[in-house]
Amino acid sequence: MQIELVDTHSHLNDEAFAGDLEEVLRRAVAAGVLQVVVPGFDLPSSRRALALAGGDSGRPGGPQLFAAVGVHPHDARNFGREEEAELRRLARTPGVVAIGEVGLDFHYDYSPRPTQQEVFRRQLGLAAELGLPVIVHSREAEEETLAILEAAGVGTPGGPQVVLHCFLGSRPYAERALAFGCWISLAGPITFKKLQWLREIATIIPPDKLLVETDAPYLAPEPYRGRRNEPAHVREVAAKLAEVRGLSLAEVAASTTAAARSFFRLSGTG
Repeated sequence: MQIELVDTHSHLNDEAFAGDLEEVLRRAVAAGVLQVVVPGFDLPSSRRALALAGGDSGRPGGPQLFAAVGVHPHDARNFGREEEAELRRLARTPGVVAIGEVGLDFHYDYSPRPTQQEVFRRQLGLAAELGLPVIVHSREAEEETLAILEAAGVGTPGGPQVVLHCFLGSRPYAERALAFGCWISLAGPITFKKLQWLREIATIIPPDKLLVETDAPYLAPEPYRGRRNEPAHVREVAAKLAEVRGLSLAEVAASTTAAARSFFRLSGTG
């Protein structure tokens, strides 16, 4: 079946892809994945994302690659004013379609929580300043994430557009985020047998607010679980979504691709 998919979150800038990136990209296109957003998680990875986005014209037949730049909460402790200035410069580079991934992670607490919150606010402010959407990482920090998003004006005129990436939160969290106007992106865990609650959440997300991703190289979906993830596997995420929403794969591919292109302001591929 000929379909078009957008993998809205794939860390092709990770060293896990250093040895066979061209083969990975060819498999993506064969699976119908024609556009991939590559997010940064610190400044070096943001620069690598930009290099990939700038070099995709040299890969005939490969997917279009787009960069997001940002500092993950794990690295927030290293985000000073000099780093913020560099991020602002990177974010103005052609090929950048979002700020991300940014947010809060209270599971590992690799950076102090107050520091994570301050850096999250600063990057949301940068996104609003530059008119860029935001890819948000939120783990075990639902109330704090929502409070910061509300204070940043998400869902109001002039406020940044936000997607909660690789969503694994509660149903009330999803409902409140949607009420703010957030997008929600689902990844491989929707295929995991024990996560029926996540599949139930998948049924309540409006189609124009629903994105798909891999979060590669992490969280490979069934039947690839336990192996390195890659953009081609986003087709499995879309297929499971089609199953739980009672739609065809073609319908889910069309709606999630349209939503991704709207959120990231991407043009079609042809």
